[in-house]
Amino acid sequence: MAGGFEITFNIEVFVMAEITATLVKELRERTGAGMMECKKALTENNGDIDVAAEWLRKQGLAKADKKAGRVAAEGRIAFAQDGGKAVLVEINSETDFVAKDENFLAFANAVAQAALTSGAADAEALKSAKTASGETVEEARAAAVAKLGENIQVRRLARIDSSNNVAAYVHGGKIGVLVELAGGDMDLARGIAMHVAAMNPPHNKASDVPAEFIAKEKEIELAKMSEKDKAKPADILEKIIGGKIAKIINENTLYGQAYVLNTDQTVEQAVKAAGADVVGFQRMAVGEGIEKVVEDYAAEVAKAMQV
Repeated sequence: MAGGFEITFNIEVFVMAEITATLVKELRERTGAGMMECKKALTENNGDIDVAAEWLRKQGLAKADKKAGRVAAEGRIAFAQDGGKAVLVEINSETDFVAKDENFLAFANAVAQAALTSGAADAEALKSAKTASGETVEEARAAAVAKLGENIQVRRLARIDSSNNVAAYVHGGKIGVLVELAGGDMDLARGIAMHVAAMNPPHNKASDVPAEFIAKEKEIELAKMSEKDKAKPADILEKIIGGKIAKIINENTLYGQAYVLNTDQTVEQAVKAAGADVVGFQRMAVGEGIEKVVEDYAAEVAKAMQV
């Protein structure tokens, strides 16, 4: 038994001796994994760097699966553009701290570029698109999860592909906008994109406002009126209600809002003065529609101490 132990020990020393700092460094550069993870991968796979790289990838997928159920409501909006082709991609993380990490930012930019070049129609199709490194987006996501230790998700994308002026604007990494402008110039298109980011209009023009929304607002305005006003002649009453509805429509449409870069005119006036027309816009903000979990750590610690 002593001899058997001696042989096992000698083999282990031999394998470890083959795992040099240079080999670990090469694996780190290839995979982006941490030094200790690379050393472990090489140890587990007898110093074979190719097998170790595949082992790390599989480990990353396993970690990604384990973290997939955790709420990821922070993150970043990334964009990529080539002339009239532009995309926005929302990529989520669990914390804002990770969303600011340089590795996360590099991943987000790589995904946006993959979305632009692949022509993927949605986030599901984007998973299989290739990044510049040769990995698929899903493989790169799993690697990012393994490296950063949080659930990371590519949630959605928006794109415009047009011969018109197309502006892509991202504010603080949290709000992204695409605008398509027929006529005018890129300065105006970018200004409109900035306006949409700031004011978040639900609709483009008055003609885009649903009839049921207008009908509901009329009911509300009528219910708010005094009995004295309701007793006025029908034509007068219609003018009063009509004026209130017109104001509501202006507040809820891009064209009706005061232009943030020149509040003396509406967006419609600014656009028409340039002989242009806003064909459409898309806006997304990080985490909108995701129910965030609010952690009360003080209460959690107090509860644990009572057990």
